[in-house]
Amino acid sequence: MALSIDLSDRRALLTGASSGIGLGIASALAQAGCDIAGCGLEAHDTPGAREFFSHVQAQGRRAFYQPLDLTDGPATRAFVEWAAAQLDGIDYVISNAGANFNLGAERTTEESWNANFQLNLAAHWRIAQTAKPYLDLSPQPVILINASTQAFRPLRGAFPYNVAKAALLGMVQSLALEWGPHVRAVGIAPGFIDTPMNVEWFGRYPDPAAKRAQVESIHPVGRIGTPEEVGALCAFLCSPLAGFISGTTILIDGGRSASAQDV
Repeated sequence: MALSIDLSDRRALLTGASSGIGLGIASALAQAGCDIAGCGLEAHDTPGAREFFSHVQAQGRRAFYQPLDLTDGPATRAFVEWAAAQLDGIDYVISNAGANFNLGAERTTEESWNANFQLNLAAHWRIAQTAKPYLDLSPQPVILINASTQAFRPLRGAFPYNVAKAALLGMVQSLALEWGPHVRAVGIAPGFIDTPMNVEWFGRYPDPAAKRAQVESIHPVGRIGTPEEVGALCAFLCSPLAGFISGTTILIDGGRSASAQDV
């Protein structure tokens, strides 16, 4: 019998839904049968938000969206409550949103340190904590938190982003210990994925195309990843097929972590 990922009529909350990896996750979850309430920095009438609706509704699933600054704690908690009301509950939390703070230790200010940790660490905790009462009512709830390969292998000059991403590994473990066995908590750690965030990173070099080619060359698979591939991993992790996976963070990096080469 063929295996299939069936998330029919499950309800997913997704942050960072209007660009990059978030769009790939939205597409995969909708294909598997999820209704999705998403948020992003973009307004409703922007291309990213429209693309989110398109990906989800093309699969015949319900889509809801709110613009949101995840560094705003009260607004973040209100979004979770709104999402639960729209979906009539929450089965999966995919806490995906984040942004680069590649400043280096010497140039990081108190302001940038705090902004980084509000977005790349505290927001994940707020989302999970506020969603917990709804997850308790779900038959097979899952929390997925988007960390990064930089949690395992930091990039030079990417402080304090590296630090926040490393802290997420402990958050995933702690949530799995405290909220299991009913709630599974799993981290994902994407490497170089073809997203606007990585295009911006390549753009910092004098020859972005040459830098991209050099980065691709150190991946054993010979390329960087796609948002759709990260989305497929998320759909699998939400499914009962991954029922024995919790408290760990899974690398999806094209084998880059197997290499001693740096970028």
